[in-house]
Amino acid sequence: MPPPTEPSRVAGVILAAGASRRMGRNKMLLELEGESLVRRAAQRALAAGLSPVVVVIGHEADRLRAELNGLPLELAVKPDYTGPTSGSLHRGLNLLGADVEAVVVMLGDMVRVTVETLAMLVAAARGTDAPLVVSRYGDVTAPPLLFRRALFGELLAWTGEGCGKAVVQAHRREAMYVERPEALLTDVDTPEDFAAVSQHYLAADRPPR
Repeated sequence: MPPPTEPSRVAGVILAAGASRRMGRNKMLLELEGESLVRRAAQRALAAGLSPVVVVIGHEADRLRAELNGLPLELAVKPDYTGPTSGSLHRGLNLLGADVEAVVVMLGDMVRVTVETLAMLVAAARGTDAPLVVSRYGDVTAPPLLFRRALFGELLAWTGEGCGKAVVQAHRREAMYVERPEALLTDVDTPEDFAAVSQHYLAADRPPR
């Protein structure tokens, strides 16, 4: 009887390099439930079994490096952090070894992405030949996104915003979709966004009356 096939190695790339202009301060360092957003995202990627996990940093890189200290991950620094998202993704992809067969791309400010969602993407990829697996929240597709190595070349050639949006669009008919609750589609761009998210978690922690 032949030995079982080893599972594909799936990496994680977390995009956390931006200047957070609309927030007015580095949103990756904001704390939710006692944990910074960047560390929160990294912890979830690690808990989902992604390996390696690469966090792309840029704005206030030294502070983010200190915030992630002690976690078993790799850092990619993007000095031109005001440039498009594609530059961050390229830096993350370029750190991945040849043994990585797929990558999950995450945004550091999507605070309601769960370990369960990440694990669902990986499980879906292992059960299909689709070149990518896309999270779908109702009628909206958004990160996290899983790309197989066959698409890495297209991702590295792509320039622009939106986590490889053009590549996702080009392969939308071949993609597999993982359905997630619409309430999980939350990112944090402004002080008002963060206040709303913080209030949600505070309310969830309050005992019933």
